[in-house]
Amino acid sequence: MKKNLGTIDRIIRILFAVVVSILFFTNVVTGTLGVILLIVGGVLLATSFMNFCPLYAVLGINSCPIKK
Repeated sequence: MKKNLGTIDRIIRILFAVVVSILFFTNVVTGTLGVILLIVGGVLLATSFMNFCPLYAVLGINSCPIKK
């Protein structure tokens, strides 16, 4: 897997996952919407730690700076 996530993209994904988790576990967001957001947050967190997003690969997006 070739890295395709930049630092800012990773930080945004991690922050989103943390905020969604806090909202879910403090019962601010509940029900089906809460579970869906928690799953999306988990996927974003996993992709940020792997530095690879399969959707970015399919769409040809690369936010990782090119090293020269």
